[in-house]
Amino acid sequence: MESSEEQPGPQPQYPGNHCIRDGDFVVLKREDVFKAVQVQRRKKVTFEKQWFYLDNVIGHSYGTTFEVTNGGSLQPKKKKEEPTSETKEAGTDNRNIIDDGKSQKLTQDDIKALKDKGIKGEEIVQQLIENSTTFRDKTEFAQDKYIKKKKKKYEAMITVVKPSTRILSVMYYAREPGKINHMRYDTLAQMLTLGNIRAGNKMIVMETCAGLVLGAMMERMGGFGSIIQLYPGGGPVRAATACFGFPKSFLSGLYEFPLNKVDSLLNGTFSAEMLSSEPKDNASVEESNGTLEGKQTSEQENEDSVAEAPESNHPEEQERMEIVSQDPDYKEPKDSGSKKDYIQEKQRRQEEQKKRHLEAAALLSERNADGLIVASRFHPTPLLLSLLDFVAPSRPFVVYCQYKEPLLECYTKLRERGGVINLRLSETWLRNYQVLPDRSHPKLLMSGGGGYLLSGFTVAMDNLKADPSLKSSTSTLESHKTEEPAAKKRKCPESDS
Repeated sequence: MESSEEQPGPQPQYPGNHCIRDGDFVVLKREDVFKAVQVQRRKKVTFEKQWFYLDNVIGHSYGTTFEVTNGGSLQPKKKKEEPTSETKEAGTDNRNIIDDGKSQKLTQDDIKALKDKGIKGEEIVQQLIENSTTFRDKTEFAQDKYIKKKKKKYEAMITVVKPSTRILSVMYYAREPGKINHMRYDTLAQMLTLGNIRAGNKMIVMETCAGLVLGAMMERMGGFGSIIQLYPGGGPVRAATACFGFPKSFLSGLYEFPLNKVDSLLNGTFSAEMLSSEPKDNASVEESNGTLEGKQTSEQENEDSVAEAPESNHPEEQERMEIVSQDPDYKEPKDSGSKKDYIQEKQRRQEEQKKRHLEAAALLSERNADGLIVASRFHPTPLLLSLLDFVAPSRPFVVYCQYKEPLLECYTKLRERGGVINLRLSETWLRNYQVLPDRSHPKLLMSGGGGYLLSGFTVAMDNLKADPSLKSSTSTLESHKTEEPAAKKRKCPESDS
């Protein structure tokens, strides 16, 4: 839960923490449906089959509810006090109500005509109630349910809330669970707790959840400490991380390192020359930037994506994560002068990326990380066995997988390897409840599963295997033990009987 009060201590606050500004990332909420967008003037936003502009939300505080009016304009909704003195006319039960479709006098054409006249949804709902022949015969609970259903259909109310880990995880899990490997929000909360994510830590994360786990860790750490993200392919995917709208100060402690260079780092064969080939590959990717990012953006739009911000697959673009829309249509210039500047800028960013990779390699080489988080679509066993060498003793690690069989294999391998204690394979069970007066009960539908977690702590490995002298002395002791005479068995005296 978010608090509007400022936290004590050196916790950095977001700029404009309470008011919405142009360029901020916000989450649109309607009932239980969420969508993350970036506030831009005169940009059309489509949400729940409605389109509107976000110009009027600028300057208002987070949590404000707006009503969609004609022309796509958003107007703040004024809170009206419901009259409590009126006694509602309601029936005792619904046994005599027949659902034959004839109880409503208004037809679809009449409702459409009301909409065309510009009548608000609240007035349309009131007319539906007045023209219903069975409304007064329903019970009080049934009447509330009917009004709620009609308001959801005809009233266009949208609430603008501030992005948070819980809101974004609920949004992704409800709309596109495949992008976050079907990780439920309570499972993500368990990962943050078991991994001891806190300010000042030095964490290693390997995730393929669109940057949701990374964003949750950055929010929990509050801009203090360092995070090394290991990524497969050409660059890290941080679409969900961008939706948090972190300030640039949060990015100073964020490093990335390619996953295919981890083995060379463990073997001691890693060098700066190994990264020299990467800028060429990234340059080729960057030259086709319009094609690649265009495909990603179009895929998100076709799927009615949870985030309006374009996915940034290039680590050199992390400085623009706060406001992606400053130059969204930037393309390679055609004239020679500006093209030369473009090439120089591209080379500069490649050098910065190489520098950040070397800094990440230096941090990993210290092998004193305070924790490890793995949540990827790859098999967890080889990843965990390799990355545990970078973690200091007595530190937690957490591995997420959608299925338990890979984690069972990982559990067995860890027990054979040693160096870990308190291994635990767990699954959280979640069930939502409806809490209303006189009708609180568990909801009929519940989640079938939110994934599995393997957690534990690292300990210092036994050095007897590494030191040959200790090994030889141990074998000598064992030989002495085997040469000791066996204890004599005591004879039982024979009885005369």
